[in-house]
Amino acid sequence: MIKVGIVGGTGYTGVELLRILSRHPDVQLQAITSRKEIGLPVAEMFPSLRHHVDLCFSDPESGVLDNCEAVFFATPNGVAMQQAGALLKVGVRIIDLAADFRIRDVTVWEKWYGMPHACPELVAEAVYGLPEVNRERIRGARILANPGCYPTAVQLGFLPLIESGAIDLQSLVADAKSGVSGAGRKAETHILFSEAADNFKAYGVGGHRHLPEIVQGLERVAKKSVGLTFVPHLVPMIRGIHATLYVRMLDSIDLQQVYSDRYADEPFVDVLPAGSHPDTRSVRGANVCRIAVHAPDGGRTAVVLSVIDNLVKGAAGQAVQNFNLMFGFPETTALEAAALLP
Repeated sequence: MIKVGIVGGTGYTGVELLRILSRHPDVQLQAITSRKEIGLPVAEMFPSLRHHVDLCFSDPESGVLDNCEAVFFATPNGVAMQQAGALLKVGVRIIDLAADFRIRDVTVWEKWYGMPHACPELVAEAVYGLPEVNRERIRGARILANPGCYPTAVQLGFLPLIESGAIDLQSLVADAKSGVSGAGRKAETHILFSEAADNFKAYGVGGHRHLPEIVQGLERVAKKSVGLTFVPHLVPMIRGIHATLYVRMLDSIDLQQVYSDRYADEPFVDVLPAGSHPDTRSVRGANVCRIAVHAPDGGRTAVVLSVIDNLVKGAAGQAVQNFNLMFGFPETTALEAAALLP
């Protein structure tokens, strides 16, 4: 049994981690920390976890995390980097669900996240946790940067075409929509029910924090620069991301075959039959990315549809997938549940 701690167990990704890890046969939940809720039973805040999680929230400064073998940070940006060094020194392996270790260029990270990085020396060691690209490096990681939700959907959608070499790398467009849970469990005007319901809007058009992360990942695969236009939108639903991706083709290829071959052995990427249109409810609560590819009117523009649950494959589920790889468990452990419907 691996002793596991969670920092930031009161948010949406934290409770999703608890839901998944509580049914992991090789995990012993050791600690769940929260500065504001010290001593409160987890099941009192989240009744859905009654009889599944018996712990109380503990003080992150108490040293309880030092007794863990793995610690998940389900915290705002800037928290994990403050504690990572001390935990690594006592042999704890870290999985950060925030952005502290995702971007390799610390100067770029500081520009987009508006704060100095507390441990730039660890950024080079951190492994980016997109298993479909980085599986072997993930196995040996001490510190794991779990990808963002938009970056997961967008990268998985673009990767087979980039690897094919048959596209114009300077013409990539990602038109992506997210449910309001992507903003976190907090009180902000734009995610209030009366603001977000019966409404639809773009945001971050002039620049979104996930843009440099996506570009970095695509350029690693392409081994050259890419030009990406990324426009996120907020839609009136709780969970889900739908990314519609546009690519100008330079050569004629069998799109369906390219995607089917690329993801044939991936347990959590589902390439749908030709002509399909995946919807977000088909992945609700599941650690899966469903993809469909189209070439409208047989033209030179490929359209890729990529959907995930932002809290699962876009956050907590992918984090557990990475945990399984890091500790030598079957990759699908605790993650095989079907999506919820309706």
